[in-house]
Amino acid sequence: MQIAIQPIGPVERGILEFLTSALPKAIPVSSLILNDPMTLPDSVYDPQRRQHRSDPILRALAKRSRLKFGGAMLGIADLDAYVDGLNFVLGQAVIGGGAAVIYLPRLRQEFYGGAKNRDLFYERALKEAVHELGHTVGLRHCSDPRCVMHFSNSIADTDFKGWRFCDSCSSLVGRPSTASSKTERLR
Repeated sequence: MQIAIQPIGPVERGILEFLTSALPKAIPVSSLILNDPMTLPDSVYDPQRRQHRSDPILRALAKRSRLKFGGAMLGIADLDAYVDGLNFVLGQAVIGGGAAVIYLPRLRQEFYGGAKNRDLFYERALKEAVHELGHTVGLRHCSDPRCVMHFSNSIADTDFKGWRFCDSCSSLVGRPSTASSKTERLR
């Protein structure tokens, strides 16, 4: 499967390049970075919450994917987002569809008052990207807390889980699982 990595607004080039090289280690994809950042209408921003609404962003990304690319698209947005019923989302995807998005601010250690840690930030971004792409191929949330498809209710959940699929999930996407593969460096 080929995916287009779509920056949404300004996104640091380093994280885009990292994801392009790291994603094929976790999920059977090849990827390319689209150089024209997607802009968002002001209407997706909720000034009371000081966050962006994820649902219209995902819908716009899915439409853009069909019209401009014709394949799966992973949006990367350096903004805080939410969906109704949740305080925030780290990402969102169309289950079995061609669009997913991850949001970067809450993946940074600085968001929680910690020191900047680029390696941890990149690892968290990879986990969330693989998780959301797993949804695009039809995977649901997994009960195994170490599986990348486990739901992250907090950044601690993201840090605890791995960036690979468990045996059950990997059989559905045709990738080596955490149990059967060697530990690989992400970079």
